[in-house]
This record gives sequence, C-alpha cells and structure tokens, in this order.
Amino acid sequence: QVHLVESGGGLVQPGGSLRLSCAASGNIFSIYVMGWYRQAPGKQRELVAVITSGGSTNYADSVKGRFTISRDNAKNTVYLLMNSLKPEDTAVYYCNADLSGDGLDDYWGQGTQVTVSS
Repeated sequence: QVHLVESGGGLVQPGGSLRLSCAASGNIFSIYVMGWYRQAPGKQRELVAVITSGGSTNYADSVKGRFTISRDNAKNTVYLLMNSLKPEDTAVYYCNADLSGDGLDDYWGQGTQVTVSS
C-alpha cells in the first residue's frame, strides 16, 4: 500500500507561481513513474506532466515551457513548479505514482486545489 500526499496548492493571481509537492510513503521499493494530473470542474482528468525514475519527462502541450516536473528518488517525492499561471490552469491537481510502469500498481493522492484568479 502506497500513500501519496500533495501539498502546495492555493490561490494565486494570473502570472504567478506555485510549487506543488507530493510525497509517497508505504511499502515502496521504487517508483518508476510519478506524475501530476489535473481535473477542472465538469472536465475529465488530464495529464499535466510525468517523470520516470531516470528523469525522462513528458508534458501536456498546454503547460510546456511554463511547468517543470522534478523528483527526488531517495525521498519518493515529486514536484511541480508552475510558472506563468493562467486561469485555465485552475483545477484540482492529483499526484500519481506508478510503481512498475505497467499501470497495475499505481496510486493517487487526494488532490490539491490550484486556483488562478485575479
């Protein structure tokens, strides 16, 4: 069992920045993929960014150049630095951990609210 806890969400003005953190705990040998997804009201959950244990990353086109995902493998923690935030970035952001990368042993955090508004 793996438990993920997100932190760092909040209310920011357009153009502002936030840094999200997600720490994984439990019976973990390693986590192959960690990532961030988001879900706005009335919309489907979408991928924001993912990162492998080796450092390979993938970003949604909508956040490329603005968001940066990183991780600390020793701490089983993933971060998302969000710059130049836009109102359309408003959503609940969820942390995900896929232990083996096969989609069979993945876990989700409870989500953290990010609201971008003036």
